[in-house]
Order: sequence, then C-alpha cells, then structure tokens
Amino acid sequence: MAQNHNAVRGGSKTVGECEEPPKENAPRAEAQGQPHSGIFTTLKDPLVLLRQLSIHLYSLWVSKTYPFSAVGSNLTIHYRSDLSKSHAHRIKLGRSVFLDKDSQLRVQVPLEEEGDPVLIVEDGSVVGPRSVLSAKNGIHIERDVVLEAAVLIQDHSHEYRNVGQTIRQQGVTEGGKIRIGQGSWVGQGVVIHCDQGELTLGPNCVVAPNSLVNRSFPAYSLVAGNPAHVVKQFDIEKGVWVLGSSRPTAPALVLQPAGRES
Repeated sequence: MAQNHNAVRGGSKTVGECEEPPKENAPRAEAQGQPHSGIFTTLKDPLVLLRQLSIHLYSLWVSKTYPFSAVGSNLTIHYRSDLSKSHAHRIKLGRSVFLDKDSQLRVQVPLEEEGDPVLIVEDGSVVGPRSVLSAKNGIHIERDVVLEAAVLIQDHSHEYRNVGQTIRQQGVTEGGKIRIGQGSWVGQGVVIHCDQGELTLGPNCVVAPNSLVNRSFPAYSLVAGNPAHVVKQFDIEKGVWVLGSSRPTAPALVLQPAGRES
C-alpha cells in the first residue's frame, strides 16, 4: 500500500523515507550562474560613481563660492552646466534644485548693477539638460517645476529695429516677466517667450513638447501647439477634465497675456 501510494505520487522512495525538501537552494544555484547577482547588483559602474562624485563636489563648490542672492541646501548642479559667477548675485536658488548637464542660467543685466534677483528657481525644481533660462527683468520658477530637455525660457528678445546697425550691436529689448506655477511640467523643446508685459502659467500646467508659449494660461491646463493653446483643462466646479478652456482666465490664477508690439 505504501509503495502504491508512493507510486501514485510519482515517487520512488521507500516507506519512511523523508520527502525531498523544497528546493531552497535552487535560487542560490541560479544566482551563482548569474554574472550580475548578489552583491554585484548593489555595486555601480566605477565611472558612474566617479561622475556622481564629481557632480557632488562641483555642486558643493558652487554653492559655497558663488555669491548667489540666496541658495538652499542640497543643490545639484552638473559640472557641464553654464552658470556665470559674475552674475550669481542676481540669481536665487532654493533647496534641492537640480541643474542638469549643459543647462544655462543667463542674466542679461549690467555686471555692476545691484538689485533683487531676476532669476529665481524655487525648491525641488529641475532644469533639464540643454535647457536655457535667460532673464533680464524676471523669470520665476516656482516649487517642484520640471523643465525637460532643451527648454528655452526667455523674457526678452534681440533688438532689431535700427536697420543701420547689426542686430548684435543693438542689444536686447526691454522685455517682460515670466512666472511658471508650482508643480508644472514643461516638455522637451518648449519655448516660453515674453518680450513685453507679463506671462504666467498657473499651478500644475502641462506644456506639450515642442510648443511655443507666448501668452498666459490658467492653472490645471494642458497646452500644446505653435502658438500654444488649451487642449484640455480641469474644471474645478465639475471636478473633471474637459476639452478646451473650461472657464475664463481668473486674475487670481494668471496674469494678463504678454503684450505685443503693434
């Protein structure tokens, strides 16, 4: 009977022989055959560690030696970023700001001019690789804003109206001001430009990649296009997303559209 019972189970053991324990060692055996297992999975490529260390040391050096208007803790700035020390007194950076490689923070004011910061990046915001922020009057990036790669934010233009001079010799226009609301996400290749007046994106806006933003939009808007327009927007009263603009621009959420020359 016992032998028949073992046979039914497909085993060949005799009566009283212990069952073969679960294959607890099987994962270990499999792991031994994996080249990237065990402790090796916790180790990083030495080149990655070296790069991270270089970024960390460079970030500490910049935060301690550049004369920022203000700078928060835990600044991360890639050593390939472009940040002028001579104009750092007109720049304010919050806590845990991240400036990725080849990003540029430009300040278009006379070197000797003192005053309030014209370029502000608040806590937890990210400036992606190859992105450029060029400020003359005021660019304000609020908290937890993400700028993806190759974003251009510029509050002025090159002057061009004097045809007797090259554009390079004419300098820049008077320009306007730009504010990006808290929690917004700006996709790759976006241009946000304000040559006159004030341009504001309300909180939690999403700007689709490769869009041109040259006017203001209210909070909770998904905008796209060239020039950008509202694709859909969160309707506060209904509590749902709707296509197009769900309401007129509220002064509390957004400033007036940037002006244009006639």
